[in-house]
Amino acid sequence: MDWFSRKVLSWRISNTLEVTFCVEALQEAIDGYGSPEIFNSDPGSQFTSNRFTACLKAAGTQISMDGRGRCHDNIFIERLWRTLKYELIYLMAFEDGIHLHREVRKWFDWYNEERPHQALDYRTPDRMYWEKREKRISNGFS
Repeated sequence: MDWFSRKVLSWRISNTLEVTFCVEALQEAIDGYGSPEIFNSDPGSQFTSNRFTACLKAAGTQISMDGRGRCHDNIFIERLWRTLKYELIYLMAFEDGIHLHREVRKWFDWYNEERPHQALDYRTPDRMYWEKREKRISNGFS
């Protein structure tokens, strides 16, 4: 998630805490949107693994880890997953993992492209993200 715009850049669903799906999501975000200046996460084992941190270091990204038990440090992500659960997961019975993936994809598309956010002056995450990016480019940053 881009914290400024709240745009979800990449995501995965997994029933394990293995690092592979996290690295795949990270690489997809970097490939699609470029390397972030700073990457913040909780200190979970998948985010502190050599594979994950090596991917960030290779991208030239500074790594920021929240303190143990400090859920408010990563409040945007915690709130995102809570919202997804209450607005979709807890309300539907999914036939299988394919159905779950399809519905979560539709929800994230809606979240990024259509859902206005009060904190963004009722603009969508997509709009905020692309406006910020265009402004950076016009000011000579990539």
